[in-house]
Amino acid sequence: MTKDDCYQVGHITKTHGVNGELVLFLDVDQPDEYADLESVLLDVKGELIPYFIESIAIVKGSRAIIAFEDVDTIEQAERLINCGAYLPLSELEPITDETRFYFHEIVGYQVVDAEAGELGIVQGVYAMNAQDLITMDYQGKEVLIPINSDIVRSVDRASKKLNVVLPDGLLDIYMNESGKDTPEIEGDTDDTDED
Repeated sequence: MTKDDCYQVGHITKTHGVNGELVLFLDVDQPDEYADLESVLLDVKGELIPYFIESIAIVKGSRAIIAFEDVDTIEQAERLINCGAYLPLSELEPITDETRFYFHEIVGYQVVDAEAGELGIVQGVYAMNAQDLITMDYQGKEVLIPINSDIVRSVDRASKKLNVVLPDGLLDIYMNESGKDTPEIEGDTDDTDED
């Protein structure tokens, strides 16, 4: 199974105690829905490896204390810190609400602004602490679009379109940066006529 067949639910942040338990940060909307997990796939050095769960307890909202089978010491647990945790896409509940979407599903969708029309293609989503952001390719530039209900209005799964109402001036910020290429360094110009 590859990452293309999976979605990331979170990552291991640190050890917990001395018996091999770990803290799993769940980067999902409803962490409680993952309280009965039986296994996860951990990204260990670029390879997805299945780990079976002995126990899991959701604490402090998006954090879980997790114990894996055959991980019994702090040394074994330390090797798993910063590993991403994945589940197969087949386990996801389908979303029918046009105002909600999974981050992975909109990659490749056309972004359509209510005023400007078709803008570009979704390249990915950055899940950030303060604000999740869609990254879109627009006229050769990366443009970041905040994900909130005022901006991202709906998703049209049939035509693979993401309908947005961008704030005034958002695109201008990225397009004006194009004139600010790397600054000229003194003595870096070539005034000779040689080719």
